[in-house]
Amino acid sequence: MDKRQFLGAAALAGALPLPAQAARPAQRGPTLLTVTGAIGRGNRGPLDPVRDQMMYKQQLKFDKAHAFDHADLLQLAPHTIRPTLEYDAKPHLLRGPLLVDVLARAGARLDDGTLLVLRAVDGYNVELPLADARRRRFIVATHVDGQPMALGGLGPLWAVYDADRVPEMARLPLPQRFAACPWALYHVEVKAN
Repeated sequence: MDKRQFLGAAALAGALPLPAQAARPAQRGPTLLTVTGAIGRGNRGPLDPVRDQMMYKQQLKFDKAHAFDHADLLQLAPHTIRPTLEYDAKPHLLRGPLLVDVLARAGARLDDGTLLVLRAVDGYNVELPLADARRRRFIVATHVDGQPMALGGLGPLWAVYDADRVPEMARLPLPQRFAACPWALYHVEVKAN
């Protein structure tokens, strides 16, 4: 048996990786959150009108982005909050990374003048000063009451904070406390001044 036959047989037997297998990137899950704008690095290219239909229809434009799948978000330090939610007026346990940690992972510019545009799948968007996101300790919630948040509910991601612990928000009627908290969050644009 010559060297070429041996290597071919070994690869077929699984003893050696085939060149195509060695070069293949690790399997990623579907993108749940895309961060664009004033970011230092991206892990994907510009908006693609076919692949990025929702962003295209919502007239977003970008040259680079940082895409996060569920596993990427779970790698960031989780934080837990227990706000009273407007949907049933009961406290619920929400868990996920801090929004500023997600932005830092994307290499976002985190200056005092930075403005965030948080977008939901239904087109709802909120402009949120980074200072408010820090002060209120916004999280990107991935779980509610110990379960992953489902699309069609509040998820799969929700930009939210514990309104019960922010005095000026706790004084508001419950339905008004979460206007800056888009559920079904899928895009964050970072605008630097």
